[in-house]
Amino acid sequence: MRYLRFMLAAATLAFSAAGVSAAEPVNGTEYKVLDTPVRNDTGAKVEVIEFFMYSCPHCNSLEPLMSDWVKKQGDKIVFRRIHFASSEKDPHAHAYLTLEAMGKLEGVHDKIFRAIHVERNRLRSDDAMTDVVVKAGVDKAKYLEYFNSFGVQTKMKRSNQLVSSYKVDSAPTIVIDGRFVTSPTQAGRPGQPEMVSMQNTLAVMDYLVAKAAAEKKAGKK
Repeated sequence: MRYLRFMLAAATLAFSAAGVSAAEPVNGTEYKVLDTPVRNDTGAKVEVIEFFMYSCPHCNSLEPLMSDWVKKQGDKIVFRRIHFASSEKDPHAHAYLTLEAMGKLEGVHDKIFRAIHVERNRLRSDDAMTDVVVKAGVDKAKYLEYFNSFGVQTKMKRSNQLVSSYKVDSAPTIVIDGRFVTSPTQAGRPGQPEMVSMQNTLAVMDYLVAKAAAEKKAGKK
């Protein structure tokens, strides 16, 4: 119990240092708790899932901050992303799942964001997405092999089920330990600059990761 209180106190200090509040984040305000948690199998590590969309400007703004945050967490967390799919044929979600299956996200993920939000190429078709992926150095034949594979096709069909399981309805949204949900909309304040809302979100995530880790260690989960 002493360890739990220590971890939460440390996370609250980090939350305060980010300029959010001197008090710890509040359930129902800066984050919410899912009525039905989604089980995960990450052992002592804390699962962190970012629900995002390549076309979302807020996801694009959060991306470099999120990447730095994940690196700082190190072995404390298991991080993954889930791309919202507008349909079973959403070219952005399909490309993401294909690159994930290939283990080729690094070096391509950022280039897709750049193509859409800097170069203003909306990449609305599979062919347009494939062109960006290939220009980023991915073998086209191998990419198309994975793209059309049974495994990736099945994951595409399950995308909306996953979003529904976590009760997520907007991007970016972060789910921690299958039960704590936060986002810039929740962690931020009306009229706040977007970058401040993003920093607030990361501070809330620090708090929730510490809370989940401490509860795991104390055997409370």
